[in-house]
Amino acid sequence: MSELTIPALLARAAKEFPDAEAVVDGDVRVTYAGLRDRVREATAAFVGAGVGPGDRIAIWAPNGLRWIVAVLGAMGARATLVPLNTRFKGDEARWPLTRAKVKVLFVEDGFLGIDYPGMLGLDESGAVPGLPALESVVTFNGPARPGVGTWEQFVSTAAPADEADARAASVQPGDIADILFTSGTTGKPKGVMCTHEQNVRTYTAWTGRTGVRAGDRYLIVNPMFHTFGYKAGVLACVLKGATMVLQRTFDVPETLRLIEQEKITVLPGPPTIYTSLLDAPGKEDHDLSSLRLAVTGAADVPVALVRRIRAELFPQVVTAYGLTESSGTVSACSVDDDDETIATTCGKAIADVEIKIVDEKGEQVPPGTDGAVLVRGYNVMKGYLDDPEATAGTIRDGWLDTGDRGRLDERGNLAITGRTKEMFVVGGFNVYPAEVEDVLARHDAVAESGVVGVPDRRMGEVGRAYVRFRPGRTATEDELIAHCRERLANFKVPREVVVVDDLPKTASGKVRRVELKERR
Repeated sequence: MSELTIPALLARAAKEFPDAEAVVDGDVRVTYAGLRDRVREATAAFVGAGVGPGDRIAIWAPNGLRWIVAVLGAMGARATLVPLNTRFKGDEARWPLTRAKVKVLFVEDGFLGIDYPGMLGLDESGAVPGLPALESVVTFNGPARPGVGTWEQFVSTAAPADEADARAASVQPGDIADILFTSGTTGKPKGVMCTHEQNVRTYTAWTGRTGVRAGDRYLIVNPMFHTFGYKAGVLACVLKGATMVLQRTFDVPETLRLIEQEKITVLPGPPTIYTSLLDAPGKEDHDLSSLRLAVTGAADVPVALVRRIRAELFPQVVTAYGLTESSGTVSACSVDDDDETIATTCGKAIADVEIKIVDEKGEQVPPGTDGAVLVRGYNVMKGYLDDPEATAGTIRDGWLDTGDRGRLDERGNLAITGRTKEMFVVGGFNVYPAEVEDVLARHDAVAESGVVGVPDRRMGEVGRAYVRFRPGRTATEDELIAHCRERLANFKVPREVVVVDDLPKTASGKVRRVELKERR
């Protein structure tokens, strides 16, 4: 079995850390040896169900032990994972299920009060109209019903163990491990294909840079249908033999309880997780002293927030940057980096990956100059599923156009200044929302913000800031605008501030500026 496959990672973890806790899911605790046995049983079930190399299986369920067992079992059968966002409606899920020709779909009945098979139009006969490739639907937790089998029924049809072991041993580094569909802010979501080798190499580099290690207790609150929860969570933990403590949805009191009860050491997440924890009522009533490492995304992380996290919650904070098309990671700071580097950049490219900043003509620009961020290396996706035109438009001469803007410093550290598509132009000058949001975050009343460009008769566009205050804090519109004017060029200063109770977020916790632009 090649070391550059995901089944090999699990085999190694079970051998090196057989008695270490692998997964804590509510009252259920499973060691790495126990996880290996459950996954082996699942692989045999996939083989017995006729799932062959290259077949696609989908999981439409929240974080849970069976999510992990199902995906690792499927990969042992040389199948490919297609994870689905638990917030998807029927038509949203139907697109990736159709596009990827998914053969088996796993769901959790009743999560968030949702009938997932019902949303697909499952009829009384058990058929799902318009999904001819879909052979079976399996529920992780519910009773059997027409067209939906139980997990127990699924594993009861297992192939012989030696047949399953032979299949797992045949997994190749170049096999497609997963197809994650992008959020699709423009057009239909596209399926990003990544191999076993890409995932193993990328998260070997990621854990080496960030410092996740054996013995860590990692709270996975990031959804596992996203790269942050699945790759930087499950795969990273299996790779290092760390313990995965699972939380189904982010809930501040529950997160605080789990940190204290399970002695959590590592808690990666988007900025909103940390702002919520920092301002949580009753935070002082919990022992949070076990916390060691926070890892957060860099494109939308204000400097002031990074410094506050370091001061009040975690002795080590690391910022990183990536996108689905780069196997989830491009660059990361190191725990050995100085405070200023961690607070103002997302670090250097991970091992054997290159970053280049180019201007509008595609010419490389000097350090310190803003431009488009391009990436080249083993982590760049194999392409978009059945879409060579979109692939060719995104990867040129081996360089992935990330769609982000940024700059490199003299030492090769990357700073993201914003999304090319989210940039707006004020009187001929480019404004990147992340820069303005960073300044707003330095005001002690501001918890988080989202900045967008809105039409203006004289300037073409001007900035509008949507701001959520910290509990018990407030500020006037004039105060916030004055705060920005002291720190930004005039064209970057928001002309308007709108106070909100919450901001629309993606599944990974990033502010959805596209939705903010639609507000009036």
